[in-house]
Amino acid sequence: MLVVGLTGGIASGKSSVSRLLAAQRIPIIDADVIAREVVAPGAPGLTKIIREFGGDVLQPNGTLDRLKLGQIIFSDEVKRRKLNAIVHPAVRKEMFWRVVRLWMKGEKMCVVDVPLLIEAGLWKFVGKVVVVYCSRELQLQRLMSRDKFSREDALSRLNAQMSLADKLDYADQVVDNSGSMHDLEQQVNSLIARFNKEAGWSWRLSWLIPPIGLMFGGFRLAWRQIKRARRRAKRRNRPQEGGDAR
Repeated sequence: MLVVGLTGGIASGKSSVSRLLAAQRIPIIDADVIAREVVAPGAPGLTKIIREFGGDVLQPNGTLDRLKLGQIIFSDEVKRRKLNAIVHPAVRKEMFWRVVRLWMKGEKMCVVDVPLLIEAGLWKFVGKVVVVYCSRELQLQRLMSRDKFSREDALSRLNAQMSLADKLDYADQVVDNSGSMHDLEQQVNSLIARFNKEAGWSWRLSWLIPPIGLMFGGFRLAWRQIKRARRRAKRRNRPQEGGDAR
């Protein structure tokens, strides 16, 4: 099974790409959904967050006040790392088991939708990385329009994240979300066709004979490391702002 990692940045349009993929019956494992589940009332993750950040991060009904917690961590790198240390391990564990269940069902491919795919190092464990890209200024304008932020607040949130331009270094495929929804749909359809072709017939063999699947997976991950090292070397020799990955 081909496991595709989908990532982007705030207001880049990653969620739109994820919805378009789901509409084409591509199984989606959404890290944001899982992240909400692991901090639901009664979950061990929420108990750890309260212990670390205090009861003020709860709403009156006992659920996590994500907006208030977000305001705390966006301006404090140390606190953001502490939150990630609580949430990320639980999310990774659940994502792993969902991938396994999809493989056992005989799915040809699945997409793991992870905002912090690069930052958390999860890109190393997927077969392909897709980055949803737009210019920083367009990202800023969308964020201000969508969430009614001032320019200063929007910049603060952008600066708290790894830039989309830097994420391109890890990408196997780039979806440029600078145009219309029609343009985006065409790119997503092309992406699905490409991945279906790359998955070929080997996914059935990998499903029927697990050791072969493990061998193919190990080879794919090793080849990814080599390709990324080459891309980084090229970027150091010829810096550029962005573009499609090769």
